[in-house]
Amino acid sequence: MSLAEHIRVYRNAYFLALSAAMGSIFYGWDIGLIGGVISMGSFKADFGVNEMTDAQRADFNGNIVSVLQGGSFFGALSTGYFSSTFGRQPTLVASGIVYIVGSVIQSIVGLGSSRATALSVLYFGRFVGGFGVGMVSALVPSYVSESVPRNIRGRCTGMIQLANNTGIMLSYWINYSCNRNLPAGSSQWRIPFIMQVIPGVLFVIGMVFQPESPRWLVEHGKRERAAASLARAAGTTPDDPAVQFTLSEIEADFAGKERATLWQQFRMMGESRHTALRSFIPSLVMFFQQWTGTNAINYFSPQIFAGLGLSSTSAGLFATGIYGVVKVVSVGAVIAFAVEGLGRKLCLIIGGLLQGFMMLWIGGFSAVHPSSDIVPASYVSIVAVYLYAVGYCIGWGPVPWVIAGEVAPNHVRTAALSVAIGVNWLFSFTISKITPIMLDEIKYGTFLLFGFCCLIMSVWAYALLPETTGYALEDVHWLFEDEMVTRALQDAPGGRVFLGGKRATPVAELRAAAAGEEVESEDGLGKDLDAKVDHVETAGDTGAPRPHAPLRVSAI
Repeated sequence: MSLAEHIRVYRNAYFLALSAAMGSIFYGWDIGLIGGVISMGSFKADFGVNEMTDAQRADFNGNIVSVLQGGSFFGALSTGYFSSTFGRQPTLVASGIVYIVGSVIQSIVGLGSSRATALSVLYFGRFVGGFGVGMVSALVPSYVSESVPRNIRGRCTGMIQLANNTGIMLSYWINYSCNRNLPAGSSQWRIPFIMQVIPGVLFVIGMVFQPESPRWLVEHGKRERAAASLARAAGTTPDDPAVQFTLSEIEADFAGKERATLWQQFRMMGESRHTALRSFIPSLVMFFQQWTGTNAINYFSPQIFAGLGLSSTSAGLFATGIYGVVKVVSVGAVIAFAVEGLGRKLCLIIGGLLQGFMMLWIGGFSAVHPSSDIVPASYVSIVAVYLYAVGYCIGWGPVPWVIAGEVAPNHVRTAALSVAIGVNWLFSFTISKITPIMLDEIKYGTFLLFGFCCLIMSVWAYALLPETTGYALEDVHWLFEDEMVTRALQDAPGGRVFLGGKRATPVAELRAAAAGEEVESEDGLGKDLDAKVDHVETAGDTGAPRPHAPLRVSAI
């Protein structure tokens, strides 16, 4: 299929992913915005930061950043109930409205009020905005992964991180422009808060025109609407045999588990070892993502660049803007060429190792050169920050969102992803709160800690995570049966050396055995299934066994 034909067929799926990803733009916008705002002299003057001691300033910066994470934590946990009851699409629209309200409150901070009142209003506005951000971050990955075809699912889900980094980059440059071009005063820091309303409005408008998740529709007995949603994303018609086969697969997956309440889903997460493991992995990858230290740099990059020698506010904000550009370009390239081609597992391994080594370099440089004077190695350290961003965008930036959406069991997906995103926000809150304190107290040890964490998570991805690329959501559970570690090592580069002659049973054979079917060959194309569906697409040469399903639609 040519590129033009590919875009024509899947244009609705890409537009759906783009509309949903707008929510991640305002998520990233706030991440990048606040670090630059609190470094502006006008903001410090208006809120009395210059009158604080170093310890008080570190505590103030941690509070102003982390209050959004607190709101996001509660927003993420509340999403499960609303999305299960009212649907994914209307809940996403509502979350955008909540974010807009929070952004407007932040924009009017300090108008006709005292400094103490202004600070309280700012905290409240960031909490409300964070609540909306948390709802979006919890729901967008599952909505996209449930709604688009499998052969573009990784790319579409990865667009969440691309949008996040785009929002971060835009906010960095707006901060830099305001600081450089506007006279000192409240408008200098207020305009960035006003600008963050724009992506929220675009998100709400885009999501109004998107369909409901087909899996939510099947779960609620709305088969015809589910068929229309599947067909729309795959560029075909509702009566296409592939669409009907997909519906039957989804219905079979929900058999005996229909309309489970959120509390029932939480209980069902522990119904078996395999379900518990698949429900735990999304939370684990989100935990790992935060302990790469990425938000330490996102939120406090001007302060970090100052420690590496770029001491002026404008220079720090400019370097931070370049950091944002590097992240957008890197994650865009990964989504376009790597997440489907290299696979989820290899991206996590490569990205984690690159992040780990760069953090260790920055920590080592900071230890032997504690002053902020520029030396030749300072430039190497600044480049290391940018290479760290590249590593994050290769692996632990976009891929955890893909893994979380794919691994969570369908019948408890809402609960599992709500917990996962809650964990993400809980530790985002933790990192943003403790980073300025660590930079003040243990200095270079901050970077060493994050560097070793990156190496540890790379080992986990190598030895304990099976490759999920190329499998339908309904087939992923086979990867976590009794041979999970064997399958993980088998999928790892050079991992078969540790297995000797042992190999995991191909997914096609496991599925065929469960269905009482015969498998024609090891590549997973069963006779009976080929007879059911005439039009199929291959999963691509990813090294993963090819599940025998009509991939164009049944992979949704």
